[in-house]
Amino acid sequence: MSASSQQQGPVVRWIDQRLPIFSFLQHELHEYPTPKNLNYWWNFGSLAGIVLVIMIATGIFLAMNYTPHVDHAFDSVERIMRDVNYGWLIRYVHMNGASMFFLVVYIHIFRGLYYGSYKPPRELLWWLGLIILLLMMATAFMGYVLPWGQMSFWGATVITNLFSAIPWVGEPIVTWLWGGFAVDNPTLQRFFSLHYLLPFVIVAVVMLHLVALHTAKSNNPLGIDPKSDKDTIPFHPYYTIKDSFGLGVLLIVYMALVFYAPNALGEAENYVPANPLQTPEEIVPEWYLLPFYAILRSVPDKLGGVVLMFASIFILFVLPWLDTSKVRSARFRPIYRQVFWIFVLACIVLGWAGAQKPEGAALMIGRLATAYYFFHLLILMPILGKFEKTRPLPESISQPVLKN
Repeated sequence: MSASSQQQGPVVRWIDQRLPIFSFLQHELHEYPTPKNLNYWWNFGSLAGIVLVIMIATGIFLAMNYTPHVDHAFDSVERIMRDVNYGWLIRYVHMNGASMFFLVVYIHIFRGLYYGSYKPPRELLWWLGLIILLLMMATAFMGYVLPWGQMSFWGATVITNLFSAIPWVGEPIVTWLWGGFAVDNPTLQRFFSLHYLLPFVIVAVVMLHLVALHTAKSNNPLGIDPKSDKDTIPFHPYYTIKDSFGLGVLLIVYMALVFYAPNALGEAENYVPANPLQTPEEIVPEWYLLPFYAILRSVPDKLGGVVLMFASIFILFVLPWLDTSKVRSARFRPIYRQVFWIFVLACIVLGWAGAQKPEGAALMIGRLATAYYFFHLLILMPILGKFEKTRPLPESISQPVLKN
């Protein structure tokens, strides 16, 4: 009998003999060997999981008081804000939680790009992360429609209409999404149903993501695999305490947003009931979708914009093969380290361009940023992998520490 089994009480031991859930948790969350050099950029994966739990919990309470009907949806949201005990708090936590969720996931993805976490043997791990991102986008879009304000209604109309650009099958897809021939009550009801369902699908994919992570093992800032037990430490307590610190910082930012600027990232138009006869002056998505919106608008042709927008995400699925360098971490790739930050800047510029009117300098800057986005992934990364002179890698994870 192992030491951990002897420390368990008789009830836990009895359950574990029949359903080894406690042994599984002990092995995967306590004893799991983790590279000893992980920095705070590795906090964001676990932070994303915590925010996901917060979003599901608050979403369940909101669903108890929400009415998915075009005649009552807006009023039911106002009732949550005004009459339900702490309804305003639950809604603001949920509403701003979407922004925090995307923020930590985007940082998590850029960390993976910098340290080469998409390279073998972690290709499936990377794919599952991208699938989570796609599910998040779908969930967030459908959730944005539920308040049934002006931006909700017209955002749903504009975004779903994009599918009509697809030859032959576009119009039937739009009709199916709408549940009719216009954005109306069937649209709201099916969006509410899917918005409630998809987070649980995300949880399932997150579980697969964790299984893939524990199978391929964690990457680390050096981008080299552990050579011995000296290169690893148990996940608990070393990284649980580190994640707890990261959670504290996240909650400070999160709660500051909730209590002091709850509507800072929202649109004032969404506090006006939906009116199919009055189009808002500007129809823009939430900030976390603005880069893709800028890519969509960078092409004059509707179909071309839709193709380019979806390509900007799906191109990331082939990134493990586009990057031809054998070295994972940008720490040892001096040129790639520089162009990576140009890529980050291009993504931020795309977000800015997506929030502007599609005209003049903003449109041109958005097109230049779009061009660099695809140039970086399709041309620069394959070329750098073949011709860049990399710095020598250390022999083990422990070597740099012991050398100093």
